Amino acid sequence: MLYILKVALLFTAAITALRLMGKSTMAQVTPHDLMAIVVIAALATNPILETELDRTLLGILVVTGLHIAFAKLTLYRRTNTWILGEPTILIKRGKMIRENLARCEISVSELISTIRSKGYPDLRQVQYAILEPTGDMSILPSPELNPVTVKDLKLPDSRGGIAISLVVDGQIQQGNLKLIGKDEDWLKQTLRQQGYRNLQEILYAAKQKGEERIYVDTGDGNP
Repeated sequence: MLYILKVALLFTAAITALRLMGKSTMAQVTPHDLMAIVVIAALATNPILETELDRTLLGILVVTGLHIAFAKLTLYRRTNTWILGEPTILIKRGKMIRENLARCEISVSELISTIRSKGYPDLRQVQYAILEPTGDMSILPSPELNPVTVKDLKLPDSRGGIAISLVVDGQIQQGNLKLIGKDEDWLKQTLRQQGYRNLQEILYAAKQKGEERIYVDTGDGNP
C-alpha cells in the first residue's frame, strides 16, 4: 500500500511540475524544457526503488524553479539568444546555403523532405526557409505564388508534380534517373550545357516534369 501511495504522490508531483512549466513545454521543446522533463522523470522514478522520498520532492521543486527562471530569462533578447540560439536561414531566394546546412547538421535530403511536407514540391517555390530556435522550420513562399495563380487564370498547369532529385551532395541519384527514363551520360551532358562540369560543386539538382532545363543549386545562397 505504501508503495502505491509513493508512486501516486510522485506521479502527481511530476504532473504538477510540468503544468507549472507551461504549455510551451509540451508544444515546442526548448533545451531547458527537455532537460527539465528528463531530470524530473529521472528524479520521479528513482524513489520508487529507493526510500528518500523527501529529497526527490525537493529535487523536483528545484528543477521546476530552475525551469521557470530560464523561461523568464528567454524574455530578454541577450539571454534568449544564449539559451535558445538564433533563427538560421537555410534557403535564401530559392537557393540553399551550404554553410548553414552544415552548421545545423541538416542534410539536403532532410531539407527537401521537410519542404515537401509543408506543401512545396519545388525548391523554387520557396523564397526563404528558416530554421527556428525551437527546431521548427518556417517557409516563406516565393512572391510569384501569391498574386495570381494558374487556377485564377484557368490555364493548364505545366509545372505540376514533385521535382525529381538527380544530384544530392554531388552524388548522382541513379534510381531517380531511371524513374524519368534518363541515364548518367544525359545528366552530365545536360549539366555541362548549363555550365556545370564538376558534379562535386553541385549541392542539389532536380528535374521538373515538362521542363527542359535542370534546376541546379550549388549551395552558395546566390540566385
